[in-house]
Amino acid sequence: MYVILFLVLFLSACASPAPQFFGAARHDITLEGIRFAVFHDGAQAEVIRLGYLNRHARASVPELMVMAAEQTTGCKVIANSLRSRIPGDTGEARLALRCPGG
Repeated sequence: MYVILFLVLFLSACASPAPQFFGAARHDITLEGIRFAVFHDGAQAEVIRLGYLNRHARASVPELMVMAAEQTTGCKVIANSLRSRIPGDTGEARLALRCPGG
């Protein structure tokens, strides 16, 4: 029992980017008590929510992911570009960016 709990807690603290974001700059940020890892590579970002949230607490996550990407990269997220590999998933999202000078 304790081993399973330890593994769940350990894995929820980890964030590995998708293969196309290997080598991307990583930024960590906490917004409204929710932790995110943002991987920035050129005109795109991948945002991973760290930790568990119940269904009710997930409602604000997509908006917070946009804020996390903008605050950590200094870029503007292109409207309606947020995509998840699993529709409706709030654990991971990819966003297109418009960066200064880019």
